[in-house]
Amino acid sequence: MKPMNEATVIFLSRSANEGFARTTAACFAAQLDPTLEEINDIKTAVSEGVTNCIVHAYPDKLGLVQMRLRLFEDHTLEIQIKDKGVGISDVEQARRPMFTTGGEERSGMGFTIMESFMDGVKVRSTPGKGTVVTMRRRISRRLGGAQ
Repeated sequence: MKPMNEATVIFLSRSANEGFARTTAACFAAQLDPTLEEINDIKTAVSEGVTNCIVHAYPDKLGLVQMRLRLFEDHTLEIQIKDKGVGISDVEQARRPMFTTGGEERSGMGFTIMESFMDGVKVRSTPGKGTVVTMRRRISRRLGGAQ
């Protein structure tokens, strides 16, 4: 299915840019007239995805994070967060609740949180080359809302 609108932003893996990414995704999703709850869910999932890049993909240096946003006619928002960092050697293990490579201050709940707030989450990763997380969320249609 071809998107009806899309945007891509690229930013440094600085923690300050996590808020930028959340706001960008929320503003882009606003075209579908989401509820406040849907916007908050999207922002939370984006926060987790971008934080994973900042903490895990580039643990000792700054790198680039790419976020691609796409809207489809069936009212689905797709968010792809991509890095060219260290990659994940075992994606299934990384998706397990409480598993982390970020030290004791990390909860290990990033993928679990993304999965709970989005309709679908796919993770592709190659050690030494980076990771791509693709999340999808269908936005409810409301009477009088954007079509």
